Amino acid sequence: MTDDTAIATSTERLHLADWRRRVAELYAEVRATSATDPAAARATWATEREALYRDHPSSPVLPSERATFRAHHWPYDDRLRFSVAIESPPQVPGLGGLAGLDLPNSGADVLAFDRVGSVRLPLPDGEASISLFWMRGYTGGLFLPFRDATSGDETYGAGRYALDTGKGADLGSDPAAGTIVVDLNFSFQPSCAFDPGWACPLAPPENRLTTRIEAGERLR
Repeated sequence: MTDDTAIATSTERLHLADWRRRVAELYAEVRATSATDPAAARATWATEREALYRDHPSSPVLPSERATFRAHHWPYDDRLRFSVAIESPPQVPGLGGLAGLDLPNSGADVLAFDRVGSVRLPLPDGEASISLFWMRGYTGGLFLPFRDATSGDETYGAGRYALDTGKGADLGSDPAAGTIVVDLNFSFQPSCAFDPGWACPLAPPENRLTTRIEAGERLR
């Protein structure tokens, strides 16, 4: 099944609609609070996400593990919150500035993306550039996956998501300035980290960082 699809009944569809609504409402609250207190916004995000993952019928956590589910996070690090410009994507003959591609996927489904451009992150260990994508079809949306040196140990081996705006995980942007907010303290595991039955798009090689990103959600 795809990341949060494969729905069979009207009740399940209503649960999923409620899940998406509550995630969108959570991120709206987070964006408002983080303008003045990003650490408090992250604390709210962590607490409310844990409750959703533990209690909601559309949680990606296996039903047998929901009652005891507890989320784990690194302490908030204000050095890992950025407002960054989107740099132009590579030019591909016949495609103009948008390079279409299929990202790696944990399941059999193929999800097509456009490479919107890249963002440069001024990390404490040195600047890193990773690609920003737009999902074709489905709900659309900006998508920023990454893998780092914690992957496979403290975090999911195939990486985490910093942004997935099609599913409401949106920390804000300034269209006039061409910038987006990337706060790695809000990085989270894909659904397949909790249940391999989910099929999730994953970070391509160009989004694999050699440094440790000790921020955001961890598995333990």
